[in-house]
Amino acid sequence: MRKSMLAFTLLAAAATWPTAQAAVITYKANLGGAAEVPPVTTAGKGTAQVNVDMATKQVTWRVDYSGLSGPAAAAHIHCGAAPGANSGVAVSFGDKVASPIEGSGMMTDAQLADLQAGKCYVNVHTAANKGGEIRGQLVP
Repeated sequence: MRKSMLAFTLLAAAATWPTAQAAVITYKANLGGAAEVPPVTTAGKGTAQVNVDMATKQVTWRVDYSGLSGPAAAAHIHCGAAPGANSGVAVSFGDKVASPIEGSGMMTDAQLADLQAGKCYVNVHTAANKGGEIRGQLVP
């Protein structure tokens, strides 16, 4: 009885594994000053990767950048704006924004809908460019 119960539990877990894995979607962005609104002249550039578990709404990120005008002051995911427009902060990356920035957080259903619609971006702010020095739209 014990062996059959263990086998059933393992089989049930194995059956759900592909479903859980399929829920993670990776979004990427190339960050640069030209994508900021208004555009910023900078030598700064970078990349962002955001992994989203659609079932749990958890996001993890890694942002690498270099060449900014000074130390990063803040970095975020913004949602609700297509390229060429600005929007409010959806997910803050916290206080530790030296490259590489790594962390995790949660998104709401509305933010996830914006992400899927191409209306979320990552940007990195500096003292010289308080509105953002480099930015990139997140795409799957």
